[in-house]
Order: sequence, then C-alpha cells, then structure tokens
Amino acid sequence: MIDWFRSRVVVRPAYPVLPKDHVVYAFGDLHGRSDLLDRALATIDRTEAARRRRVTEVYLGDYVDRGPDSAGVVDRLILRAEFHDTVMLRGNHEQLFRDAMDGEIGLDDWRRVGGLATLASYGGDLPYLAGLADRPFAAALEAMVPPAHRAFLERLVDRHRIGGYFFAHAGIRPGVALDAQSREDLHWIREPFLGDDRDFGAVVVHGHTPILAPEFRANRICIDTGAYATDRLTCLRIDDRGVDVVAV
Repeated sequence: MIDWFRSRVVVRPAYPVLPKDHVVYAFGDLHGRSDLLDRALATIDRTEAARRRRVTEVYLGDYVDRGPDSAGVVDRLILRAEFHDTVMLRGNHEQLFRDAMDGEIGLDDWRRVGGLATLASYGGDLPYLAGLADRPFAAALEAMVPPAHRAFLERLVDRHRIGGYFFAHAGIRPGVALDAQSREDLHWIREPFLGDDRDFGAVVVHGHTPILAPEFRANRICIDTGAYATDRLTCLRIDDRGVDVVAV
C-alpha cells in the first residue's frame, strides 16, 4: 500500500557530489512496468549521448510482481547490463521469487504479494498451477523461467556504495555499520529506519516504501513512487551538482 502520509513537500538538503566525469542514475521499484523502464532509459540515452562521462545505472530491486510485465523487465535489465555499467540490487520480491522456485514458499504466500502477475508474464497456466502442491508448483515454476532469468536472479547484489551514497532496496538498520547490515534488513526494513534522523555514514538511496513523490531527507532518499499503481517511476540522477529527479 502506498504511504500517502509520507508524501509531502520538503526542502531538499545539500547532498554529496560526484566527480564531473561520473553520473549515477538510480531507479525506484519497477514491479513489472517495462513501459516506464523503456521510457526512462530512452530519456537517459538521449541525455547522455552528447556527454562524455561515465554513466552508472543502479536498480534498487523489486523488478517483479504486481505489475503486468515482470518477465519483460527482467529481459530488459539483462540486455542493459550487457552494454552499460549497471548495478542490480535484490529486492524482497526477487527473494520471494527465488523462494517460490526453491519450494520455500508456496503459491498462496506468493500470490499475497503480487506473484500471480509474475506467473502470468511468464505464460503460466494459473488454474493448473493453483491446483499443484508446493513441491510440484516449485518445479513447474522453475521450468517456466528461462535459465538466463534464473541466472540474473542469482547475480543480484544486496548493497552497493558509490562515493557518499549507499544503495539498498529497503534501507538499513540504524546503529549497525553499513558493511554489517543483514540481508533481512536490506530487503525488508521500514521502521526504525524511516523515522531515524541520525547520520548513517552515507546518504541511503532506497525504495520499498511507496510514496507519491520522492522523499529527500538529509540521511536518506526514497524513490519508490509506486510505479505499478501510480504510473510514476522515479529515476534519480546524481552528479557533480548533487541530486535531481529525471522526468520520465
């Protein structure tokens, strides 16, 4: 559910800058919206075509579930990584996708977080799959997912740092060193992270908690604007001028 109450206008703090020859684009939660991803990438490619600087793209996870084209999003990210400098984070929904293939959760658990949309995007026969017990369902799901997509899910990382920025899907556990954060917190945390105003040692750029507009705080930036429900995908640009939002 989108947290409407966190969507508010705030004065944007001053953020760390990157060298003039380096720009980072960070993408909020995609959740099957390949159309919005295509639009964002076209905008970035046009913008950077005439500039000679290193471009790094950081994807914050939650590529699958809820939206209409999870398989298409994964296809695009695999192709993008072949020709661009990319960092692909693992969100809680990618972990759940893997758990479903490994038989650690069943269809009933996965459907509660939007897994049926992912099944449909891979051409799954939903009535047939719904009638399977957990183990046969896991085997059928793994057979549906192309090997390249399974390899993609295995390659995802849980955290990444560039300069004064730390990228994580959900956030961090306050009071724990950045390099000691647990996978559980990196994938799932909301409070006490969202309400903590202390200096984390880097500006945490995260998604996971959907809001209507990006939230800019001194210690963190949330860029999950609920693309699957709002048609708003947020892409953050970080360069020698600080941070800005790319119009998509």
